[in-house]
Amino acid sequence: MLFVDVSEEERHGIEQLSHADSANLIDVAYSLMLHYELGDSGLSEVRFGISPLCEMGLSLRTIREPNRFPLQLPWLSRTRRSWENLDLEVLQGLVGDKLWTPDFLSPVPHSPLGRIEDELEVLSEIDPSEFVQQLVRIHGEVPLVFDCSPDRAIERMMLALREYWEVCFSPYWPRMRTILEADITYRGRVMAQQGIAEMLNSITATVSMTSSRLTVMRSSLPGEDIARVNEQGITLVPTMFTRQASVPVDPHEAPIILYPARGQGAMWETERVVNPQAVAEVLGKTRASLLTALTSPASSTELGIRFDVSTSAVNQHLRALRDVGLVTSTRYGRSVLYFRSSLGSALLGIDTKDY
Repeated sequence: MLFVDVSEEERHGIEQLSHADSANLIDVAYSLMLHYELGDSGLSEVRFGISPLCEMGLSLRTIREPNRFPLQLPWLSRTRRSWENLDLEVLQGLVGDKLWTPDFLSPVPHSPLGRIEDELEVLSEIDPSEFVQQLVRIHGEVPLVFDCSPDRAIERMMLALREYWEVCFSPYWPRMRTILEADITYRGRVMAQQGIAEMLNSITATVSMTSSRLTVMRSSLPGEDIARVNEQGITLVPTMFTRQASVPVDPHEAPIILYPARGQGAMWETERVVNPQAVAEVLGKTRASLLTALTSPASSTELGIRFDVSTSAVNQHLRALRDVGLVTSTRYGRSVLYFRSSLGSALLGIDTKDY
């Protein structure tokens, strides 16, 4: 499951080619496509998942080529000082020249509640021959950093990944997970209100649904591939670290599409309130801060971490804001996600046309 994605520039280039010379270039466009034939049973088995390991694996590409992931530059800036304590040689050895990553870093999640501890435990038991094979597939050979016994290479990789998680992901994961969960909640709402085809057609420009065929445009891989999904279903995974759709290189791998999560660009942003002092005088400083922070959906636990306030206190404030119509809420698994309403945005003097 070596993941490749298609940039907006590459997608636009494909569209330009397809309009330029239909006699010769239709084959070029189709050579970049992966088709999933869902069928009736496949359509009923579209599911969502969140994988912390997959998120961490894809993020390694931002370290290698940060200019390709501008939305995550603030995260890179915050973590860059910690890189000197990381085994960057190993981490960069897990990314190929084409920014492919091996399938052992991209497990198919079975639910939106995946835990990094569980995924790392499974990864630590990878078959050494499979480990070597996957590295060769993305590099053409085993990188020098892993040119030792496979067991030793796996041990070093696991240590590097655990350190990377603790330093670069653990402090920010609650916020990241909230954005990913909010995206899934949104997609579920679209699917319930407008149907599965509309939901699939809206996740990214490089994914399209026609009848029971789901097509993903991809780059770097010649040949048109068709994979039949049937009862195994297909897993959709929102991520902070892909620009368009990312799919397996091998069409026979478990069907999975990683797509950019909504709201990731707002993760590091602080909105400008027209008159913050006036809003604070009406609502109180804490409630005004919480209302401002709800640019994208968040749970009380995540907000408590961000503002260093107890979860119970945050819940009291959010319920008060909800009772007067300034925020709305929806349940997601065992969590409740809070959204700022249009009335709440109007109170802050924020234009809601882009939300």
